[in-house]
Parts: sequence; C-alpha cells; structure tokens
Amino acid sequence: MTPTVTVRDGLFTPEGALLGSRCTHCGSTLFPRVDSCTYCATEDPAPVELSTKGTLWSWTAVTAPPPGYEGDVPFGIGIVELPEGVRVITRLTESDPSALHAGQAMESRVVRLHTDPEGRDVVTYAFAPATVPATATAAATAP
Repeated sequence: MTPTVTVRDGLFTPEGALLGSRCTHCGSTLFPRVDSCTYCATEDPAPVELSTKGTLWSWTAVTAPPPGYEGDVPFGIGIVELPEGVRVITRLTESDPSALHAGQAMESRVVRLHTDPEGRDVVTYAFAPATVPATATAAATAP
C-alpha cells in the first residue's frame, strides 16, 4: 500500500469530514478552522467536525493547470453548501459540468491529488455526486 500524506494538516478527517469551527458567542460555523470568529472576532471558536453531505450551488471545470499544480486536469471545482450553513469552495470529483446541476446532493470524499517527491500519495477532500441507495431507486421507480 502506498503511504499517504494530506495536502494540509487539520482540514479534514480520514473519512472526509471537513474540520471547522463554531463560534461560542454568535454561533457562526466556519471552514477551515480559525483562531477567531470572522463574523464577531470572538477568540477561540470551538472545533467542530462538519457534515459529509451538502448541496451543490455552483460549479465549473478547470482545464489548464494553475502554476505549481501537480494534479490531473481537467478537474471540477464548485461551491457546496453544508447543513451547518457553510458554503465551501471545493474540488469536485466530477469534471464534466454537464453531469452536475444546481441543488444536487453531494458527499465528501478523500481523493488522491498527486504523488510527492518521496513517492507518497498526497490526498485532499473533494465532493462527489451523492450515491442513491438501490432500495431508494427501486422505490422511486415502483408502479
């Protein structure tokens, strides 16, 4: 098994849940984790694990690699709103804009970004179109 390293420590759990903060004064939820609330400036918001599910708001495909980027292109990028009210600018696992739609259910994943000089896979979080359980699909198509 190839060893892995995260693109940045403290962004997400091994299962793909994003790590944010919740202000103990105004109740705002923030991503990524912060030392003070960006809404009311209260220091030391509480760490919180955010939902792994969200709703797609906007999306596009990146077809030319940005300077210093070592991953594959094209790749999708979009804005996903989490139930906590946070809108996250995120990598998407789907790079075809026509396969996505506003309001689409999304789920977070941990995905390989590239291989570093030491031969380790660098992983990051991304959102993928949510999978529908087979029983839900069968129920939706039953006469």
